[in-house]
Amino acid sequence: MSLEALNERVYTDLSYLAYGGPNWVRPRRHPEGHVYDVVIVGGGQSGLGIAFGLLRERVSNILVIDENPEGLEGPWETYARMRTLRTPKHLTSIDLGIPSLTFRSWWEARFGPAGWESLDKIPRGEWMNYLRWYREVLKLPVLNETKLKLIEPEVGEGLHRLHVEGNGAPSTPLLARKVVLATGIQGGGEWHVPPLIQDRLPSRLYAHTSGPLEIESLKGRKIAILGGGASAFDNANFALSAGAAEVHVFVRRKELPRINPIRQMEGSGMIERFPSLTDAEKYAVMAHFFKHNQPPTNDTYDRAASWPGFRLHLGSPWLDVEEKGGQASVTTPQGRFDFDFLIVSTGLLTDPGLRPELKLVESRIARWGDRYEAPKEIASPVLDAHPYLTPGFAFTSRDEEGESLLHGLFAFNYGAMISCGLSASALSGMKYAIPKIVSAVADQLFLDDKEDILDDYYNYADIEFTGEWPKAKIRS
Repeated sequence: MSLEALNERVYTDLSYLAYGGPNWVRPRRHPEGHVYDVVIVGGGQSGLGIAFGLLRERVSNILVIDENPEGLEGPWETYARMRTLRTPKHLTSIDLGIPSLTFRSWWEARFGPAGWESLDKIPRGEWMNYLRWYREVLKLPVLNETKLKLIEPEVGEGLHRLHVEGNGAPSTPLLARKVVLATGIQGGGEWHVPPLIQDRLPSRLYAHTSGPLEIESLKGRKIAILGGGASAFDNANFALSAGAAEVHVFVRRKELPRINPIRQMEGSGMIERFPSLTDAEKYAVMAHFFKHNQPPTNDTYDRAASWPGFRLHLGSPWLDVEEKGGQASVTTPQGRFDFDFLIVSTGLLTDPGLRPELKLVESRIARWGDRYEAPKEIASPVLDAHPYLTPGFAFTSRDEEGESLLHGLFAFNYGAMISCGLSASALSGMKYAIPKIVSAVADQLFLDDKEDILDDYYNYADIEFTGEWPKAKIRS
């Protein structure tokens, strides 16, 4: 089957499901301009999947915005440096149950069934190509090069004014009844660079794994990577393949993590049923998850270890970092090492207070630390800083006054991990999570207009039956 034939199959499948019916949401008007029922911030896999889900629910007055140029949304062509996805190839995600929209259908249209059978893991670049096709075949309304700067609630109107900027951005704020922050791994907070590095070294001597790495600047250089998670080894392979002379990976633990809890969660019902757990159970599950971290895949580790210039330092936290002779000097319990450049693979911190677009409302957002006091043996300020969300990914308020400010704001990003599990932060959870947030958004739109909708229902008087029964057959 060709891609052209697959496209036709997609349209046929959707037509059988009556996809694209009339929008049922009552339109809003505002003197400043058009009011969108939903604006989705982020045009990566989550944002595209949510847009498709809303269109299936006949919520069509929507817009997706993304700060990147078209085709470069998400991490896949920017800072993601793994060769393949870590998610097993057979798990479905943003197809939302439509077989012709699965990655497998798209792959087989290009390489045939035998190509699928021979595929081990999904190549990172091909996943991005699939997302580009998905957006195109579904004709999703995405406005690129448009960055959200600030969300300004319009109290009393039930609207949010979105201040945006960029080459594709309109000159006036966007108006939206609902805002979904489908902003991925970094969208719940910020990338973390330890003060030990940030406060002691000039920026030319280090970069976070989320930032750009110029291949030419790595050639022939001695490089250190801080962190023992999967991305540390992805970046080790990237640097060595770019010509780095040596790459040293420093891990605080005495052993690399060997267990990946996600694999257990994928088959146990944990991901799809996570919202049904109690707060105590949710917190304990995620404390256990954070303790294990995500190990590198076997092929990623083996490839890194095969490079002559690769070095692994276990039980080696960084005790001190300083600039010395134009290099970064790193002190560990095993001694001092000098490097030309440092790559920081220390993940991120999640807290709505770190997000500039939430500046006007973040003080009202309830955190886990506000709602649940964890046992001392697992309590963590990192977990406590996560927003306390509803099962439908909506922000909740610390106080009654903040409820109107936060009404209509949803977080479908890494900030949802403690409240909603891996559903918004792992491909294996999206097939379950996207319908949940789509339903929550649509329900809220309906309930906001409930009185008018019920009035219309009770006043409905359109005549449907127009036939006349023969008088001779009528019995009084």
